[in-house]
Amino acid sequence: MKANRSAHTKPELALRRALFAAGFRYRVNLKVSVPGRNVRPDIVFTRTRVAVFVDGCFWHGCPQHGRMPSDPSGYWHQKIARNQNRDNAVDQALTESGWQVVRLWEHLAMGDAVNQVRTAVAERSAESP
Repeated sequence: MKANRSAHTKPELALRRALFAAGFRYRVNLKVSVPGRNVRPDIVFTRTRVAVFVDGCFWHGCPQHGRMPSDPSGYWHQKIARNQNRDNAVDQALTESGWQVVRLWEHLAMGDAVNQVRTAVAERSAESP
């Protein structure tokens, strides 16, 4: 499992390229401190406090594409459940700290992903004075 990347994955790099081409400037893998934990979103918009995560279908249990391996020990079921619980806790901690969280599945069309991020950043920009 050492070969599995936690950052700079192909879907994340594609989103970053598309966002940059659309004129967005952002921070990558920036540590965000929230009460009780440190979080490293894939893409961070610091001014508007928008945190973007690009979730893999397998590792985060996508309801559409996530396929659970047949495993008699139950390890993978527990692992993916832990990932989902951690994702929920991170989302809650960031939201309570005033951040907006955008979670995108790796299979999402790039245009749709960019539009979701654009909408979140625009909404937060409109809220700030």
